[in-house]
Amino acid sequence: MWRYVIPVAVFAVLAVFLYRGLYLNPGYIPSPLVGKPAPEFSLPDLENLDRQVGSRDYEGQVALLNVWATWCVGCRQEHPFLVELARSSGVPIYGLNWKDDRDKALEWLDTLGDPYVASAFDVEGDVAIDWGVYGAPETFLIGRDGTILHKHIAPLTPEIWRRDFLPKIAEECGSLPCPLAEGEE
Repeated sequence: MWRYVIPVAVFAVLAVFLYRGLYLNPGYIPSPLVGKPAPEFSLPDLENLDRQVGSRDYEGQVALLNVWATWCVGCRQEHPFLVELARSSGVPIYGLNWKDDRDKALEWLDTLGDPYVASAFDVEGDVAIDWGVYGAPETFLIGRDGTILHKHIAPLTPEIWRRDFLPKIAEECGSLPCPLAEGEE
């Protein structure tokens, strides 16, 4: 009798795991940094290498840090939305240009528009490593106290912005003035 029960039990356990797997998001990679202070950094500004851009620039405000590069197909896909978001949301967007060619990056911003308050030039990729970056694009939502509130891997879209970012921004702001896109709450 056991020779029939054991295979059926093993099959049942596997079936439960496979069924549960159908409802998981294969693109979701949890970040150990969410809920913790954002790593501090200071890098040369992409446009002006004599100026530094870093974590002190967004201190005390709700902000986004967007990891991007010209070699990144997904970055090109999300770029028009970032330009629109910079224009309409009131949330400052800081860029982290990751392992890129500076001239190509400057041309990209000049041609496609520059959604960034400032963009740090991480030519070696060391800051991206500190932030736990897996690949570009990645977007981090940073709270007023410097805590990482959310991390999104993949191109940012209006749907993801409304679903994942706006509720966290509203929660972070509470009764304080909150930078939300007009008409969105």
